[in-house]
Amino acid sequence: MTNKIHDIGVARQIGTYSDAIEVPPDARWLFTAGTPGLLPDGTLPADITGQAELAWTHIVAKLKSAGMTVHDLVKITNYLVRAEDIPAYSKVRTRFLDGARPASMLMVVTELPRPNFLVEIEACAAKSDAR
Repeated sequence: MTNKIHDIGVARQIGTYSDAIEVPPDARWLFTAGTPGLLPDGTLPADITGQAELAWTHIVAKLKSAGMTVHDLVKITNYLVRAEDIPAYSKVRTRFLDGARPASMLMVVTELPRPNFLVEIEACAAKSDAR
């Protein structure tokens, strides 16, 4: 059994996400911490595209470590510090989601935990291993 999409038509008017996702009762859950586009050595790309690509690469790695993919994402929360970065961020997000449409929230906030963070992503995934 897989996660079931419930669309009422609102999300499709705004972006590539779903209005709601239903998870089967036997699913394993994965919740990620807020994930910035930070390199393992602590350096940070200067632009939104570089930071978004790294953040999504980290999300995909976390999913993979749990035996999941972006198609198991149930909900993502996207935090940006500049509204003008939404189009560039959305392009990266869409590419990494590869057709997956989790429920989603995007917020423009005044700041993130470190001064140069431009994006941070939280994700929640669920996967049923029942066949």
